[in-house]
Amino acid sequence: MLILPGLIVFPMSLSDRRSFVFPPKEWSFRWYENFFADPGWTETLMNSIQTALIVAVISTIAGTVAVFGVVRHSFRGKSAVVGLLLAPMVTPIIILGVGEYALFLKWQLVGTGLGFILAHTVHAIPYVVLTVSGVLVTMDRQLERAAASLGAPPHEVLRTITLPIIAPGILAGFVFAFISSFDETVIALFLSDPNFRTMPVQMYASMTQEVDPTIAVGASLMMLLSTLLILLSALMFRRRYAKAHR
Repeated sequence: MLILPGLIVFPMSLSDRRSFVFPPKEWSFRWYENFFADPGWTETLMNSIQTALIVAVISTIAGTVAVFGVVRHSFRGKSAVVGLLLAPMVTPIIILGVGEYALFLKWQLVGTGLGFILAHTVHAIPYVVLTVSGVLVTMDRQLERAAASLGAPPHEVLRTITLPIIAPGILAGFVFAFISSFDETVIALFLSDPNFRTMPVQMYASMTQEVDPTIAVGASLMMLLSTLLILLSALMFRRRYAKAHR
């Protein structure tokens, strides 16, 4: 059921008609040519990719550091900190969008790349926290103690023992953070303006102005990129698992 819409959208992007037809009566790359020849589409695609990459890097680093703090240490207010880290995931997205718009309007960040990065980072961090904490909690800490007892300093233990073990969780968090930013629509609608918009906003604007299969091309490219990232991470997990159990 989740795959079915994608199986319908992709063939429609290869139609030679100006309207949505499924299945296409004749196949054509006409709308792909139209997509890549239109700066409005290509610029928003690059904006989405660049923003998602920066958000994924920042979220992965910040989320991983936060996980070490809440998993490895006990302190007063720990539950409140965990709740704050996960709050963007359970807060209705429309409330986040309105709040961030009001705040960023005051800071003059609406319609800027920095505004998108900050807003999407807040939205993406919970995915990193959940995935990294899942592997860090189950990690055997005896391995770290053994390395420390053999004379390894803390930074070497972290680099050679801890990070390689939790790497699958970190990679999964990176992928989820990228996808959450890449296809985020509601917050992007609040923060975008004619000077800076992402692919989902461009798709929404296209549907309200002129609907043609070019939007199906954009949807197909977004699904293709997201699917490739998930498959790549799954392949890396599989190879790592097979190597660990040889």
